[in-house]
Amino acid sequence: MSRIYKSAPLPFMGQKRYFVRAFSETLEKVEGKVDTIVDLFGGSGLLSHTAKRVLPGCCVVYNDYDGYTDRLAGIGRTNEILLLIKDRLTGVEPNARLTEEQRSDVLAIVEAYEAKGYVDVMTIGRSVLFSGKWVKTLEELRKHTMYNRVKPGGYDSAGYLDGLEVVHMDYRELFDLHKDNSRALFLLDPPYLTTECGQYENYWRLTDYLNVLKLTKGTKYIYFTSDKSQIMELCSWLVDEFGEAAPLYGANAQVRTNTLNYQAKFNDMMITRI
Repeated sequence: MSRIYKSAPLPFMGQKRYFVRAFSETLEKVEGKVDTIVDLFGGSGLLSHTAKRVLPGCCVVYNDYDGYTDRLAGIGRTNEILLLIKDRLTGVEPNARLTEEQRSDVLAIVEAYEAKGYVDVMTIGRSVLFSGKWVKTLEELRKHTMYNRVKPGGYDSAGYLDGLEVVHMDYRELFDLHKDNSRALFLLDPPYLTTECGQYENYWRLTDYLNVLKLTKGTKYIYFTSDKSQIMELCSWLVDEFGEAAPLYGANAQVRTNTLNYQAKFNDMMITRI
């Protein structure tokens, strides 16, 4: 058995690392009842990776909806860039704000690599931007104040995708391929409504979330959402109005409270019907 990851090997906004234990325990309950696990919105791949480790006999389909495999493939180059940045910032205190000269040097390093090919700007950004800031492009990176947040050591993803069937598809097409398999379990982790969707290639509207809820009808599923969205409130209203015909009717919910700071908290939810 290859290495077991408790969090994604590269930074990813919204990865489900805090749900790994509860998710694993839920998967153990369906052992022998499912033969295929379809991760429709694969994100960082952490759910798919965990599913394959918990249920190695199942086919696990990871839909790389966000191009995460490209970032994994570029880890060697990312580590090179971060090592150069770390050397340039020798003597700078951890988390200290960079001077304009230091900031310009960091950008020059990234620009030189981007001129030669792919650069994982999102990962680089997590090493030089204040906590909570996410960028996807070099243009976005240029707009921000920088800090020395480069951690010792490099990134590694050895074995992370082992055993997974990796696809790059519209989630609806992938669902159609497996919807008639009564032994399929669908993982539904779409970008959260009303929260930061900037890393997703397509802007999500309310109708997109409602279309995802339609996939829960008659299927085994594990659905992730947050009370930052209005989905649960909407589903509660639908249950009151339509009873058993409503999406998520009869499902079980587990809630985890996340603290952003001393003033702000929100609840992540894992909703299952298996």
